[in-house]
Amino acid sequence: MEEREIGGFGFIAGRWPLDTQKSTIVFIHGSGSTGYFWKAQVEGIADRVNTVALDLPGHGRSGKAGKDDVAEYARALVQFIEAIEASKTIPCGLSLGGAITQQLLLDYPARFSAGILIGTGARLRVLPAIFEAIENDYPGFVDMVGKFASSEKTDPAIIEPYQDELGSCEPAIVYGDFHACDKFDVMNRLAEISVPVLVISAEDDKLTPPKYGRFLESGIANATRTHIMDAGHIAPLEKPREVNRAIIEFLDRHSL
Repeated sequence: MEEREIGGFGFIAGRWPLDTQKSTIVFIHGSGSTGYFWKAQVEGIADRVNTVALDLPGHGRSGKAGKDDVAEYARALVQFIEAIEASKTIPCGLSLGGAITQQLLLDYPARFSAGILIGTGARLRVLPAIFEAIENDYPGFVDMVGKFASSEKTDPAIIEPYQDELGSCEPAIVYGDFHACDKFDVMNRLAEISVPVLVISAEDDKLTPPKYGRFLESGIANATRTHIMDAGHIAPLEKPREVNRAIIEFLDRHSL
């Protein structure tokens, strides 16, 4: 695995330089996280496809200010993709990252050959209590999210790095991330997405329950869904082999 910084973006890659003959999956993390969330995917499928996971603006090693709007994050993603000269790009996002992926497929359809949506929805309303917790008790918020984001069957040690990343992110950045989620709503636009899309849902996801994945599957014409048991909202961490297998099967099915 390679660690790089280009154009003000920090990121990790399964190989560098990218193989221009292969597609490139750009992994997009959720609120308050970094590209390291996707380490198991970046390393695990690097033999099949180029893998890159960036830190969104204001997160990790990326400069610039954080955003509070999904469309602004999508514009930043386009800048990143241009900076690394990625070929045949497939965005893959979790939660907020999944919202950004949908926005990319809607606003820049000619740029992408497919998309992957994990633990996300076409609308991502956020409870007011979340914003209150971020402002008034950030350590308590981090602990709460850690518990709600994973399945009760998941070893707590697996989610510790996720909680550590969230705990080290500036509360104002996380607040902006959740504000971006709260404003996001493309429920009436899903039919505009024409490229192949893989939707991954998880049985124990309390933050974006399986019904969110079913809605995406039904609303996107060329969507297929993989449902993962014994995993919660952060399935790529909890069940990396299952997630990686689903991605590879999707790539093979569509010759990507």
